[in-house]
Amino acid sequence: MIVKNEEAVISRCLESVKAAADEIIIVDTGSTDKTKEIAYSYTPQVFDFKWMDDFSAARNYSFSKASMNYIMWLDADDVITEDNSLKLTALKNQLKDESAVMMKYNTAFDEDGNPIFSYYRERLINRRNFIAWKGRVHETALYSGKAVYSDIEINHMSVKKEYSTRNLDIYEKQIAADEKMTPRDYFYYGRELYYHKKFSKAIKVLGEFIDSDGGWFENKIEACKILSYCHSQTGDFKKAFDDLTHSFMYDDPRAEICCLIGNLFMEQSLYSRAIFWFKLALDLPQNNESGGFIELDCHGFLPCIQLCVCYDKLNDHIKAQEYNLKAGAIRPHSEAYLYNLKYFEQLHKKGMI
Repeated sequence: MIVKNEEAVISRCLESVKAAADEIIIVDTGSTDKTKEIAYSYTPQVFDFKWMDDFSAARNYSFSKASMNYIMWLDADDVITEDNSLKLTALKNQLKDESAVMMKYNTAFDEDGNPIFSYYRERLINRRNFIAWKGRVHETALYSGKAVYSDIEINHMSVKKEYSTRNLDIYEKQIAADEKMTPRDYFYYGRELYYHKKFSKAIKVLGEFIDSDGGWFENKIEACKILSYCHSQTGDFKKAFDDLTHSFMYDDPRAEICCLIGNLFMEQSLYSRAIFWFKLALDLPQNNESGGFIELDCHGFLPCIQLCVCYDKLNDHIKAQEYNLKAGAIRPHSEAYLYNLKYFEQLHKKGMI
């Protein structure tokens, strides 16, 4: 792990992993709180590394300290549940000589704590196959050979309330220094610009990334989504729609894209068209191993709750109620579902259903 000022969460992370780990290596990049003191209560292997605006440099240093055959990385606000810790221990006993193991990374959760946003990351890497971490920000591990997929899940449980400009600042320093940027860097730079509401610049950077020959197709699809968000923020419905449909150049339609198109039509009060896209989202398969971001709500709850709204706007209250009940079967404690239940109860009392 590489850490800095993580006293609020590091103990939670280390408690969750200590049963499965043969060694715990903590690289601190300049903490001024009790992070290191807490880390020392779990492991003697706590090292200092001078921060140089480069996450890969710190990750590579942390990996250099590992002595086991396989190396696993975590962030301080990651948590491994007990059942996943048991799966990890079992996996260690089954590994034969795999290059790397992909594990699902859950980064957003519903009101009951169930994951609603996830993607796969290279999580456990054979030391013999490891090459290096690359990228100053949103770093990725390079390794030789082919990874295998596991059903182990890591939960990213951030407690941060604000999104700092740190990543954006690193990219802009990199550009100012005329340091080479990869297509992946440009994608994440554009995303950081969007996060910080620099929509015009984000549109330019992401547009250039999409038009370039390089770049992973999953990043291209995600760039289409972010471009659409930017154009929506600037009030350009047509461009926002075109951005989303452009993603079909890279792969079959995704439920996530269809839901966004449905939302655009809802914003224009074009409910019949929105219904088409939400129904299509419900019919599309979920590809967990594409490597892309998976928004689980887009495969069930979200299209159902939006179909409820669309049909209600078209005065088809019976169908609207049917879809609300389908949404509730997926997320029974959702505020939207519960609000709609009361709404339909009132319609029943008025004899409108």
